[in-house]
This record gives sequence, structure tokens and C-alpha cells, in this order.
Amino acid sequence: MSDAPADVDSREAETETEAEAETETETETETEAETEAETEAETEAETEAEQASDEQHLPAVPAAPAEVALRPLPVPVTRELPPLSEPLSVDALGDEEDAGGIRSPQEQVRIRADLLDRLVNYAGEVAIYRARLEQQLGGFRGNLSELDATNNRLREQLRKLEIETEAQIIARYQRETDDTERDFDPLELDRFSTLQQLTRALSESAADLVNLQGSLEEQTRQYETLLLQQSRVSSDLQEGLMRTRMVPFDSLVPRLRRVLRQASSDSGKQSQLKVDGASGEMDRNVLERMTAPLEHMLRNAVAHGLELPAERRKAGKSADGEVTVGVAREGSEVVISVSDDGRGLDYAAIREKAISRGLLKPDAKVTDDALAAFILETGFSTAGEVSRLAGRGVGMDVVYNEIRQLGGALSIKSRPGEGTQFQVRLPFTLAVTQAVFVKIGDTTFAIPIASVQGVGRIARDELEAQLATDHPTHSYAGEDYAIHDLGRLIGHAPAKAGDSLQMPVVLARSGELRAAICVDQVLGSREIVVKPTGPQISSIPGIFGATVMGDGSVVIILDVAPLVRRQATVQAPVEEEVVIESRPVPLVMVVDDSITMRKVSGRVLERNNYEVITAKDGVDAIEKMAERVPDLMLLDIEMPRMDGYELATHMRNDARLAGVPIIMITSRTGEKHRQRAFEIGVNRYLGKPYQEAELIRNVQDLLATERSDE
Repeated sequence: MSDAPADVDSREAETETEAEAETETETETETEAETEAETEAETEAETEAEQASDEQHLPAVPAAPAEVALRPLPVPVTRELPPLSEPLSVDALGDEEDAGGIRSPQEQVRIRADLLDRLVNYAGEVAIYRARLEQQLGGFRGNLSELDATNNRLREQLRKLEIETEAQIIARYQRETDDTERDFDPLELDRFSTLQQLTRALSESAADLVNLQGSLEEQTRQYETLLLQQSRVSSDLQEGLMRTRMVPFDSLVPRLRRVLRQASSDSGKQSQLKVDGASGEMDRNVLERMTAPLEHMLRNAVAHGLELPAERRKAGKSADGEVTVGVAREGSEVVISVSDDGRGLDYAAIREKAISRGLLKPDAKVTDDALAAFILETGFSTAGEVSRLAGRGVGMDVVYNEIRQLGGALSIKSRPGEGTQFQVRLPFTLAVTQAVFVKIGDTTFAIPIASVQGVGRIARDELEAQLATDHPTHSYAGEDYAIHDLGRLIGHAPAKAGDSLQMPVVLARSGELRAAICVDQVLGSREIVVKPTGPQISSIPGIFGATVMGDGSVVIILDVAPLVRRQATVQAPVEEEVVIESRPVPLVMVVDDSITMRKVSGRVLERNNYEVITAKDGVDAIEKMAERVPDLMLLDIEMPRMDGYELATHMRNDARLAGVPIIMITSRTGEKHRQRAFEIGVNRYLGKPYQEAELIRNVQDLLATERSDE
């Protein structure tokens, strides 16, 4: 009797299981017509059916008490997804995240600086190769035009050939036709000769060429479209990479505050830092290289500019001195100014120091701005005693050299009792920019387009009339632009523009500077990749960098603002110019019968700031030394007419040439040759090929010895 309830419960469970299985079977039939998103529910139903089927073989479970009610499982809320053929909308997902109160934070990735620089360089190389593709595609388009003209000539020649062939066939027909063929007129029956067959074959080939030309033109148009799309993507890539290199200036402000606070503590002065335009962005490389110069200018402002609190109160100033750092962008330049409200520059002390060092003649008349430029000389200091902040004469010359290597310029303004301002002008970026290409003579230059306000022309009559005045100007957009000649700015022949009645001009603008630069030709504008130049070139004012053209040629990028400012300084009145003792450039004579050695040695010496003259043998050297005696000679042994031993002997026996140091450079490195050279009086003996560093070291040693003897 005790098993009866269990059997009943088992049958009830089996009945419920069968009902659930039937219901699930119906559900499976219905879900076959539903969307792919509801397949998950069908899979869950099948899993439950398998579990229910397994329960039939398990022992019966006692029924739950009546008071315990079974709670239905929560139905999961599913979101119907769009078909896979339709992309998900980013805006829709963003709205849903906002609605759900979940916001994904913006992800940031740390990238090594050298990796970022390499990526920028690679993007620049892509731009260079793209330019080459554009140039080659342009050449291919020109070849297609020539092919079209050639096809037209070929068709015309074939047409004449066909006419001539037909005439010959008719004439021959009249001579050679038999009686059976006389019944047909030449127009009624075609008779083909071998020449005519070749003519028609040529016509068909010409038609094939025309079709091929059409196919090539269509492919060229497609390539141009693809290249244009690639150009857009490449430009976006470069712009994005350049944005990643930009950092706000305010990231440097805490460091500058610490430097100023430390300098004030060391000197016993009180100061506060004010920063204007700190939110402006700069190229990371420029900012990193300018960090040390800015720190030194702050220390310099405290050490030389600001007074002690007692002196400031006595002068009617607040006890706390103020040092202001300003950052602003002007065209393609970033202007950084460091100013203080201290005592200003001591021009009398600067003048006295310059005279004592031999940099200035005692009776020279110079302006205050010219005197201020002396503090940029190496080892120049007006401090009375050496301290941690001043007196060593090292600092401002390093600052100035770093600014010049960045392609920038430094100007100094000071008023006694009011303070001093250092203004630094730097290029905005060092990687990619747009530039206008101009031509002077046979040389092409690039000018950054950010500093170009426009391009125009000036009539020659108007230009000549303006050049006759003291301040020639050209009006453009309501502003006056000072007229300058690019040829004169860079030391070339002046612009001529051929026989044109109008002179092309590039209207440049930088801060308060306005200049109309006359050129021979404006070639157009394009995007360029700025490549850094070596220290010998980057230190020259007005050179922004260099770029590689599509044909592989190198074009110098000019910064016209420093060039114009330098010419304005040169054109100042003579009595206002700085009179500095001249330091003559040493003259070195290279005597060698090999033109290659003369050129190589000459270039090595010129790179190291020596003046060079060459001679092909001893006789040629004597003739040239009759006009000008060199400071040092590089001499070969084996030469025609007069060898090196004979020339050295002649020089040591001539009172005028006896003191000229001689470095003998020869492939004869034996001890016998060396001993004879030293017996004659040769100072140094080097073998070929020589090391550049070793040669320059010997040249410097001999020239230094010669000067000390004088």
C-alpha cells in the first residue's frame, strides 16, 4: 500500500513529461520559420527536452508540499539584431550605451617617441614616393599625347600610301590585263597586289594601335583616380601622425616654475612666473630641444635681470620680480618670448667687455641692439664674480646655437630700469608642410606656404620706379610690402624673369614683417616632407631645411623672414653698424696633379671653413703664390714639370715663402721618401688615402702654431 502513491506520482510525472515533450515538438515546428536570432531559444528547449527524457529513468521525486508554489523562471529579454548584411550604426550603439548609463572611457595608448618619429618618417617617405608616381604618371600621360600625334601621322601617311597604291594598280591593269579581264572595269573587280596587301595590313595595325591607345588612356585615368584617393589617405595619415607629435606648452610649465623657484632661492631674490598662451601646441621635438634653452633664459633673467627685494622697493617696484613666458603662433612660426621687469641690460658693461675682448673698436659707434647681440658670443659675461648662475660666460651662446639649428631666430630688446625681452622664433613643425616652389636662375627653392600671403606680379615700370625710392613697397590687400630680391637675399644674381614685362613676386608675412620677394618664376605649390640638414647648413640663417623631389633632386627650403631681417641689418647706416675686428679665413693651397685629389681635398677644407686655391703642379703653384701667399700648403710629390720635393726646396729658399707650413700627402709612404721630405723642411707627412679627421687635425695644429709664433 505504501508504493501506490509513488506509482501515482510516477505516472503523473510521466504524463507531465510527455505533455512537455509534445509542447516542445510543436515549438520546434513553429521556430523553423522564425529568424536566426530565435534559434538560441530552440536550442535551450531541446536541451530541456533531453533533460526531461532522462528523468523518466530516475526514481520518482516526492511531490512538493502544496504550500510551496513554483516560481516561473524570468524570461530573458533579447534584442533583435539587424541582419549581418547591414552594418551596425555607431551612433545607435552610442545612444544605447548612454541610455543604459554605461560610457566606455576613451582609450589611450603609450607609444615610444622613437617609434612615432619613425612612423612620421615613413609617412614622409610615402609622400615622396607618391610624388614620384605623380611625376612618372605625368610623363606617361605626355607619352600618350605623343602616341596620339604619331598615330595621326601614321594614318595620314597610310592614306596617301593607299591612294598611291591604287593608282599603280590601275596603271598596271591597263598594261597587263588580258582579253578575259578586259570585260571588267577596275572598279568592278578588285585586284590585289602584294604592296596593296601590305598597305591594308598596316592600316589594320594602325587601327589596333588606336584601340590600344584608348585602353591605355582609360587605365591612366583609373590610375590617376586611385592616386588621388591614395593622396587623400596619405595626407590624412600624415596629419594624424603630426597631431600625435603636438604637445601643449603647459606640460613644460611646472618644470619652468621649479627652475625659476630654485634660481630665486640660490640668488636670494623673489620672483613669480607668468605664462601667456600655455595652451598652444608645439611639435614635441621642437619643445624638447627648447627646454634647456628656456631654462637657461629663466636663470639668466633671475641672475642678470631681477634686482634684490631692497633694490626693487627703492626703485618703486614690488619686491617680487615678474618673469613672463609668452607663446604665440604667427604663420609658420611659433614665437616664444621670455621677459622680466628687472634692471635691463647694462650696455656700458657690455661695451667695455666687448672692447676688452677685441670684439669692438673703442671708437666704434653702435646701437643698443647691436651691443645686446654681444651677449650671444662664446665666453661673454659681464658678471663681476662667478656663481652658480652667472659669471662663466657659457649659456647664451649655446642657447643661440640651438635656436639656429632649429631654423629659428633670436632677438633681444631691453630698456634700462624696465627689463629685458628675449624673443625666439621657431618653425611650427619639422616634418611635413605645404610649400611654394620658386626659381632663381637655374636653382629651385621652396618657401613654406604658411608664411606666404599670396603670389602676384609687378609691372617692370612700377618696380623700377619703386626701386628708385628709399623704401620700395608694393601694395597688396590694403597693406604695404617691402620689395626685396630673392637673388640678392641669398647671394645669387638678381631676379630677371626673362624678357617678361611683369616680375613674379611672393608676398611673405611673418609677424609684423611684410615682404614682396621678386623671383624669376613661380613653379606652383605642393606638399613636401621636411628633411633636416647638417649642422654646417642648419646654422645658416634663412634655411628651414631640405626636401627630396620626385626625381630625386634635393631642394633647399627657405625661411624668408630671417633673410629679410638680415638684409635690413646689412642695409643700416654705416655709422650704426657693429664694427668687429675681422678674423681672416685661413688660405690653404692644394698642389696635386690629380684633379680628383684637388677636388676632394678642397671640399674637405671648405667644409671646415677654410679658403682653398689649387694648383696642378709646382710651376703652377709658384705662379699663383706670386699673387697670394697661402697660410698652409698640401703638397704631393710626383707631379709634372716640378715635383713636390723641388717645390718645397724652392719655398724654403725663398724668404717670402719660407714660413708657409707644408703637409706632404703622397702614396709614397716609405721611410726614404719621408726622411727626404723632413730634411727639406716639410712639417707633416701623410699617406694616401688619408683620414679627413687626421688631415684637419694637422691643419689646425700647424695654423695654431703659426699664429702663436706671430
